[in-house]
Amino acid sequence: MKNSTIFRVILLGVVAIAGIIAIQSYWVMSSWNLNEDEFQKKVNLALYNTARSLADLNGHTLPARNVVRQRSGNYFVVNIAYEINTEDLEFFLQRELEELALNIDFEYAVFDCETDEMMYGDYVSYSPNQNSQAKTGELPKHSEFTYYFGVRFPTRTDYLLNRIQLSILFSVILFVAVIFFAYSMAVILKQKQLSETQKDFINNMTHEFKTPISTMGISADVLLNSPAVQAEPRLLQYAKIIKEQNQRLNHQVEKVLQLARIEKGNFQIKPEKMELDAFLEQAIQGMQIQAEQKGGAISGLFHASGCIIQADRLHLTNVVNNLLDNALKYCADKPQVIVTTICNKGRVTLSIKDNGIGIAKENTKKIFHKFYRVPTGNVHDVKGFGLGLYYVRNICQAHRWQLRVESTPGAGTDFQISIPLAP
Repeated sequence: MKNSTIFRVILLGVVAIAGIIAIQSYWVMSSWNLNEDEFQKKVNLALYNTARSLADLNGHTLPARNVVRQRSGNYFVVNIAYEINTEDLEFFLQRELEELALNIDFEYAVFDCETDEMMYGDYVSYSPNQNSQAKTGELPKHSEFTYYFGVRFPTRTDYLLNRIQLSILFSVILFVAVIFFAYSMAVILKQKQLSETQKDFINNMTHEFKTPISTMGISADVLLNSPAVQAEPRLLQYAKIIKEQNQRLNHQVEKVLQLARIEKGNFQIKPEKMELDAFLEQAIQGMQIQAEQKGGAISGLFHASGCIIQADRLHLTNVVNNLLDNALKYCADKPQVIVTTICNKGRVTLSIKDNGIGIAKENTKKIFHKFYRVPTGNVHDVKGFGLGLYYVRNICQAHRWQLRVESTPGAGTDFQISIPLAP
């Protein structure tokens, strides 16, 4: 994965999570405010109804205004303008709160004007286990009223939190998701660093192979040109094997180095104008010997004579050689490969079709991935690194060519490359 891709993933992830956190925070605060407003309205209504019931019971009237005054978030005072019976007060408080479904603990006190103190009434609990720490035993006075009582709700915060349990649950889930995202990003960055270190090591090691490979190639040429070796058929055969294997190793090293340049982004093609049919005739001749050694043949059906394209000659040669080499390797019988060109509507379609073992449909989308090889169980009778088709795809993308594959298991494979004509 490229650094730019990782950066975009992290950036989009951070923006998305920030947006979700903002929405979640707004939702939680809105839920809290709505429930708090509802709680205050219900408490005000319950306390007003309590004061009115007490007034009706004793034949008095309530003050015209400022009957209920909120001193703090959980403490209210009620202006009654006459003396209050605590037993009647507790009865009416419980009744009015329960009618409004406010089953919440409360404590109350009545102001005594003779002693100028709040006479503590009682702590009324709806909880199975009363919270002794919530009970204060005293309530503050209010200087504006003469006859009044105070009611405090010590478990108000717990009550409101219970009302927004769902929002809190989702917030916890979101928090866990954020932690998981951060952990995933840390793992991805660590794996990216390890992957780059491994890739640099492989590229450096592969580059170091160039010197001994070149030395072995020169030594193999010296052996092949030596009269003593040429006079001895057995030595000459060994020298040819060394030369062939040296060329094969050099080809694989070059492929790895080319892919490294492509992945680093400093890969550049050098297109030149060429006639595709003439180019393919020469390319086929180079692979014909391998086909004949396996009892098969490579034939050409060229219908694009005179059609000129623009391509990097070296890389187009490697693309064709890779496709032909695969066609020869992945064949259970005598390989028969047909190379076809068709010119139509300003494009040339190059087709390389074989009679090989074919590729299952579920694997056709994976064969162009790096290091991927079609699974064949524990049998590895065809050698390779899984880089050939990955290289082909990257070269086609660099040229802006269209590449597709059609294959049927047991009936062969057809690789098609659509190339625009040169302007």
